[in-house]
Amino acid sequence: MKIVKYQFQQHGDSRGELVSLEEKNDIPFKIKRVYYMYKTAEGVRRGFHAHKSLKQIMICVHGSCKVLLDNGKEKKIIYMETPYEGLYVPNNYWREMYDFSDDAVLMVLASEIYNEEDYIRDYDEFLKYVGEKK
Repeated sequence: MKIVKYQFQQHGDSRGELVSLEEKNDIPFKIKRVYYMYKTAEGVRRGFHAHKSLKQIMICVHGSCKVLLDNGKEKKIIYMETPYEGLYVPNNYWREMYDFSDDAVLMVLASEIYNEEDYIRDYDEFLKYVGEKK
C-alpha cells in the first residue's frame, strides 16, 4: 500500500505562518466539499466507511490524530500532526480516524459533494466490493 502525503508550501515571517491551497496545483482534484471535525471526545473513533468514487485530502490543521487506511489487503496507521501536510485518501479505501488530541481539528477536502450512494459503511461489504474491483 502506497501512502501519499503532500507537503504544502509554507509562507512565514514574523507575523506567523500561512499555507495556501489551490485545486489542481496543491490538491490533485477539484475541491467540491470541505468539512472539519473538532471537539472529538476522548476514545471516539470516526469514519468507519469507504467511498466508491470520492477522493480526499485530510489535514490536521491543529492538534493530532491517527488515521487507519485499509485497501482490503493491507492496513496502515498514519499519524497526523502537521498543519502543512495532507494525507491523500483515494477511493476504495476504508478509513477510521481516532486518538484525537483535545485540541485536534481535522479538515477534509473532498472531490465530490455529499452523496450517500457513494458510501460503503459495512466492512464486509467493503471487502467484497474491493475484491470484485481487482
